[in-house]
Amino acid sequence: MTAVLQSEDNASEAVMYMAMELSDKRWRLCFSNGEKQRQVSVVAGDWVGLNEQIDRSRERLKLARGCRIVSCFEAGRDGFWIHRALVEQGIENLVVDSSSIEVNRRKRRAKSDKVDVKSLLRLLQRYWGGERGMMSVVRVPTVEEEDQRCLHRERERLVKERGSHSARIKSLLVSHGVRLDIRSDFLERLEAAKGGLGYELGLDFKAELVREYERYCLVDRQIKELEGEQKARAEAGLSEAMKQVNGLMLLKGVGWQSSWVLVMEFFAWRKFGNQRQLGACAGLTPTPYSSGDGEREQGISKAGNRRIRHLMVELSWLWLRYQPGSALSQWFAKRFAGGGKRMRRIGIVALARKLLIALWRYLKEGVIPEGAILKAV
Repeated sequence: MTAVLQSEDNASEAVMYMAMELSDKRWRLCFSNGEKQRQVSVVAGDWVGLNEQIDRSRERLKLARGCRIVSCFEAGRDGFWIHRALVEQGIENLVVDSSSIEVNRRKRRAKSDKVDVKSLLRLLQRYWGGERGMMSVVRVPTVEEEDQRCLHRERERLVKERGSHSARIKSLLVSHGVRLDIRSDFLERLEAAKGGLGYELGLDFKAELVREYERYCLVDRQIKELEGEQKARAEAGLSEAMKQVNGLMLLKGVGWQSSWVLVMEFFAWRKFGNQRQLGACAGLTPTPYSSGDGEREQGISKAGNRRIRHLMVELSWLWLRYQPGSALSQWFAKRFAGGGKRMRRIGIVALARKLLIALWRYLKEGVIPEGAILKAV
């Protein structure tokens, strides 16, 4: 009934639909008034050209100048600035989760920007017609909320880069039978190092190691600077987000980096109505497969925030270690601890979802997880 009423409301109101297929060089646009369609392309980032095509399409589709415009595009590398610019112009825009878009299941299917943008336009029309389950819409953060996620995401990339430099240095050394730990006196020990058979290491080989070590030191210094900035902001506790970080850090087994990521990725700006929404956003919900007499469990959906999902699994192992007397740890011990490795891996994912919900309630309602121990202040 809701879908029918929504369709009737849209039918009585002139609406121009606009779907955008974004690429690095060109933006493919598809317009429709519900009956006719028009496709054009503009240079990527050409906002003046985009507005010209919107006005021209409105005229070609015989729609009034002040008609309602609804648009959509897939979430991707372009981020959310296009969404914000469209909304400022009074256009109702949706940022669509790419994984929720329907595709043809044939082994060979046509794939082009023209085909994709038409498919996206059809989904947009059905979505505004009342079929809300046709696609998943991304929650768009504000500029400030998006900025809050920069520090820990940059640190995450730098930690991986530092690991790559470390692995490269060790691999080069092992190729000559040399094993040196990467410490502050690495260059002095490298100068005195000998090959596996006691020969002198080549000058170019040592020079390459020196350059690699300099890059390692640069990344390591930047990581420490970022961590220092994070700790300073948490200690100051000026914003609501920093207060949440400090609140999570009071729980034994929850460190400042875990607290920071949980707050900045989830709790500081996302508003969850219930625990189902919370679990789904983290991709920790089950995905059963049932058809006819066949039934099987496919595991968790993995459709949500991968950072939170990975973090919660790691945090769950720490929770078992530092909070053994808590109700969650006791539940895990009763259900999964007596099984094999596979059962414990399954159980830790279930614990991750329960722990995430418990931490959410702790910040939202001030309810300490049952049996949990707070750190000594």
